[in-house]
Amino acid sequence: MDKLDIIIETTRIGATLRVAAMDAATGIEIIFQAPLKTSQRTLHQLAVKKMEYVLKKAEEGKNSD
Repeated sequence: MDKLDIIIETTRIGATLRVAAMDAATGIEIIFQAPLKTSQRTLHQLAVKKMEYVLKKAEEGKNSD
């Protein structure tokens, strides 16, 4: 998969972080929660993996029509 351009926003909610990530090319957004102490590097890695999964599923959905 090509290198992704992802915009990531984190919001603290109590002892957790709400992470919203959007793929700049497609506008597809994912949201997940992580513990407050999770490093920015780990959050970025999780966002990339989840985005790759969602984009792959979206592509498979297009090809099955």
